[in-house]
Amino acid sequence: MSPLSIFDPPIGKAKHILCVGAAVLDTLFRVRTLPQGQGKVLPYDMLQIAEGMASSAAYAIARLGGEASLWGAVGRDDTGERIIHDLGAAGINVGGISQVEGARSAVSTILVDDDGERLIVPFYDPKLHHTVKKFATDDIAAFDATLVDVRWPALALQVLKAARAMGKPAILDGDVAPDGIIEQLAPEATHIVFSEPAAQRLTGTSNVSEMTHLLEQRFDHAFICVTAGAAGSYWFDEQNNDVAHCPTISVKAVDTLAAGDIFHGAFALAVAERMAPADAIRFSSIAAAIKCESFGGRSGAPTRADVILRTHSL
Repeated sequence: MSPLSIFDPPIGKAKHILCVGAAVLDTLFRVRTLPQGQGKVLPYDMLQIAEGMASSAAYAIARLGGEASLWGAVGRDDTGERIIHDLGAAGINVGGISQVEGARSAVSTILVDDDGERLIVPFYDPKLHHTVKKFATDDIAAFDATLVDVRWPALALQVLKAARAMGKPAILDGDVAPDGIIEQLAPEATHIVFSEPAAQRLTGTSNVSEMTHLLEQRFDHAFICVTAGAAGSYWFDEQNNDVAHCPTISVKAVDTLAAGDIFHGAFALAVAERMAPADAIRFSSIAAAIKCESFGGRSGAPTRADVILRTHSL
């Protein structure tokens, strides 16, 4: 079967993606500038929203016309109930979220300035991920692809292994993580999309093209991509045996929070739909860029029609 392009309608029913990882209640404050020291910061807008890496990716999938299920963990508390309700209302299948007795749900306070940059203060209770959600092979068989982040590595590892063994895309969100986590998860992934900071930590270079090449050499079993914000995305093109680059559209960044997560969700859906690699990267880059145009974290995720409309800008 020939790869699809961005403009080809998806074949058959909507692809169903399993997202594994973070589910957080974020409190976003919009400020003129990020603080440089002690003192009081007065925001001029605020929003509370349930999101997190895997959760925001799942929302992007739903917005782009796919079906998304989330396996994450929250406490058995009011915050956990709020997270489950909000994500379910956003069109995500939340039946796989675990409620953990004796653990506090994850929360973050985030400042977003007028240039779209942010300062994040997250809290994750270690008790949330002390156990691993049990699942059967048939549970993974129901999905067209899996996407995991680094927040619940024990579960992420099992999901990647199961998906890869079944010949399904097993996609890793390679964001900044505690030492050893990426190295533990990467060998089981079929696709790894690194953030620039994570890629720099792993490679020791600030040149994104060089990062991509070094990561391909290190994880040569997987498709490798590095996202670099406004500088676009780099990936290793196996057909040409070289690093390729996709620029992104020019936007006025209002809020970059969750842009990387939107990229990952869009990419997972594109892979499940069998888009050609260059088109999958372009599709994901545009979706992430559009998100940056509005304040509110994942709430700025675009629809498929929005992405197609902006594709001609590249």
